[in-house]
Amino acid sequence: MIIEHPAVAPSTWTVYGEKLSSRFLIGSAGYPSPAVLQDAIAASGAQVVTVGLKRHLAGEAQRHGDDAIALLRATCRAAGARLLPNTAGCRSAREAVLLAQMARELFETRWIKLEIIGDEHTLQPDPFELVEAAEHLTMLGFQVFPYCTDDLVVCRRLLDVGCEVLMPWAAPIGSGQGLLDPHALRTLRARLPRMPLIVDAGLGAPSHAAEAMELGFDAVLLNSAVAQSVDPPQMAAAFAHAIAGGRLGYEAGLIAAQDMARPSTPCGNEPILVD
Repeated sequence: MIIEHPAVAPSTWTVYGEKLSSRFLIGSAGYPSPAVLQDAIAASGAQVVTVGLKRHLAGEAQRHGDDAIALLRATCRAAGARLLPNTAGCRSAREAVLLAQMARELFETRWIKLEIIGDEHTLQPDPFELVEAAEHLTMLGFQVFPYCTDDLVVCRRLLDVGCEVLMPWAAPIGSGQGLLDPHALRTLRARLPRMPLIVDAGLGAPSHAAEAMELGFDAVLLNSAVAQSVDPPQMAAAFAHAIAGGRLGYEAGLIAAQDMARPSTPCGNEPILVD
């Protein structure tokens, strides 16, 4: 079931010179069929769809044959979305750079989501290989979307080598735990006020996405929470509403949390005079 999007939409945002109206980036892995994926993308309103080249060629090609990439292209075209290839599965800067070059040829785009895993258990990004690869790819003319942790120093190093957007995690990939360290994410937003920031990985519920947007992040990227749900299109719509609502709340100005109760209609200390 596809649910209509809210009548009031949050403001547009810009990444690498491209203006986007949707703040929802959606993954393309693990859907039961291309038709379900297409419905989920349409329900999400996403204008950017990520694709892991390694996983896509290994998994989707086995299920859908040699036309897997053409099928994904057609799916995105039908939804009016562009592809963002990623280097998921890479373990070194050298491997990621090579895969990025392949992706540029296959998908005809300079955009690349840079993902280099440093730990097999948490799938935590390797900060050293990540910065090295980001610098190399930027020199090669790529527009890099680095998947990183919420470490402020690492994020600054990525900006120093030419990245114009950051994609810090909320929690380990696919864990569905939500924002494990809101303070670190809030610090990133405060210290990098003009940098596009996309929360990527670990979100499991629409409320998690709304919380990220209420912190002032520009967008959310997720895959598992939609693809692995009972009804992916409906879950995609739920996330779309949560993302839009969270951003609208941030733009409207959230009230500050208080330690004590404060009446919404103050009576003051004056007696009420009755004629």
